[in-house]
Amino acid sequence: MSLKFLAEDDRPREKFLLKGKNSLSDSELLAIIMGSGSRDETAVELARKILASVDNNWHHLSLLTIKDLMKFKGVGEVKAISIATALEIGKRRANQEIPEKPLISSSKDAYNILKLHLSDLRTEEFWAIFLNQSNKVIHIAQLTQGGINQSIVDIRILFKTALEHFSTGLIISHNHPSGNLKPSAEDISITKTVKEAGNVMNIQLLDHLIITQNTYTSFADEGLL
Repeated sequence: MSLKFLAEDDRPREKFLLKGKNSLSDSELLAIIMGSGSRDETAVELARKILASVDNNWHHLSLLTIKDLMKFKGVGEVKAISIATALEIGKRRANQEIPEKPLISSSKDAYNILKLHLSDLRTEEFWAIFLNQSNKVIHIAQLTQGGINQSIVDIRILFKTALEHFSTGLIISHNHPSGNLKPSAEDISITKTVKEAGNVMNIQLLDHLIITQNTYTSFADEGLL
């Protein structure tokens, strides 16, 4: 549906979904926080009025009290608290450091992450680490749970997840509850399938780890990729 056919108060939300958050003006962002306007003004119009009163400066807006905000027609206590809360979240975010993403430079690095999830299980599970171009971890996910002897891998889910996180590399892994570190014929077949699919999609399979309770086998280290 075209934006022009939507109610005024719904347009910023639809624009967010259709064009992304960066496409929104400051007044549209504030309108989404408020949710609605007044009888006489849309949420966007009310947001423009509020921002204009503080020279369109978010910092100045954050200095207004709940009572200050409630002086605007159409802003009740709930809306005022919503505005103040959003601004406080922004302030706290600005004061936090961005967490450093773990770097994978060896199979041991990958094992140290994955053993926390796989080493003590009684049934097989299939996990993946998704990496960016610098081999830093951007996502870790369990993809399947299997029976005692096998874990079936859905290649479509694996690469759907990789695409969702803009991953350029991945490490797959599963556990052997039996303690046997030797790759099975199925393990080798799955690795080949994932690697070939990754080549088509330009997402590199960097390793496949088989994890037992105390140690692991790396396909990359063993020259099996």
